[in-house]
Amino acid sequence: MLRDSMPARRTPSYLRPAPDGAPVLHLMGPVILDEQRELPEAWVVGGLIHHEKPELPHGTEVRTLRGAVVPGLADLHCHLGIGDGGGGISIEEARAQAIIDRDTGVLLVRDAGSIIDNSPLQQQGDLPRLVRSGRHLARTRRYLIGYADEVEPADLPSAVTREAARGDGWVKLVGDWIDREVGDLRPCWDAPTFAAAIDAAHAAGARITTHTFDEETLPLVLDAGIDCLEHATGLTPATIERAAADGVPVITTLVNVDEFETYASQGERKFPDYAAHMRRLRAGRFDRTRDALDAGVQLLVGTDSGGVLGHGIIHDELDELARAGLTASEILTAAAFAPRRFLGAPLLEDGDPADLLVLPGDPRDDHRVLRDLTHVVLGGQIVA
Repeated sequence: MLRDSMPARRTPSYLRPAPDGAPVLHLMGPVILDEQRELPEAWVVGGLIHHEKPELPHGTEVRTLRGAVVPGLADLHCHLGIGDGGGGISIEEARAQAIIDRDTGVLLVRDAGSIIDNSPLQQQGDLPRLVRSGRHLARTRRYLIGYADEVEPADLPSAVTREAARGDGWVKLVGDWIDREVGDLRPCWDAPTFAAAIDAAHAAGARITTHTFDEETLPLVLDAGIDCLEHATGLTPATIERAAADGVPVITTLVNVDEFETYASQGERKFPDYAAHMRRLRAGRFDRTRDALDAGVQLLVGTDSGGVLGHGIIHDELDELARAGLTASEILTAAAFAPRRFLGAPLLEDGDPADLLVLPGDPRDDHRVLRDLTHVVLGGQIVA
């Protein structure tokens, strides 16, 4: 059955004071609040959205923005602070990454593991609102060099507790990777270790998500009570049914999965079984995504930007979802409404922070309209 409650956890603050001089905006919509509701117009005053026109001092200058209005897009698998090709970067360079994402319409980011402490970005009001996961936790020598805190099974629960304290209610675990002795993908941890790690996160008031490519990992983490799945390329009919029944969402990252041919080619000479496995996972990516959605698995958009992939690719990810057969409305849900609900972040309810996009057309008819931003508004300020 669906989980009716999540573990108690800290709620990250999404409310930053509106910048001085934030304009008064009249949004001539439709203002699309969610999958079912819209308004013909709305107002932005003091950085907040208002569904009815508030009283304004005489002579207040009001700027009118015309076009379809939606909440800012979300990227739930993003790495702010990992440079192209890997390695930590400066906070100034991480800021530049965030601006690239912001200007594509991404106004909410869950950072799914960063090498640096990127918390200073949370204080910068012109950047997307950021929910941090701390650093990746991986098995020793079973992940990309330099990315993760690498630990052995006995030390994993304490490492989870530490990262839960460093992040904003999330911990990122690497669930599987290539095992060079076997020559193929294998789970990095056994069932008791997964369970201990997930229990430690929940005891610390955090949720935990796991990188997973391999089929064998999914039953282990679902049995242990995982809160979220990154990539989930190993989904089978049985684990799709489990994820749907347990209410465990999947972060899409289809742009990353398309790169599996590159990874296969790089490893083919030494690890032919791995190469063949990665190609099979890539070939099934669209059918698997559609099957998961049809079964009731919640899909949430993530790009895996940072490191291997550059930033600013949210629309490439949405195009991949369209290739998987999602409708424009389903894509908008996966990219904006559902991620915000999942993280407990504001949408466009009366009094919410005005984090929104103004578009020349209705994205429920064609998701590609989301590329053609007229205005990007963050905390009531027009930032792009």
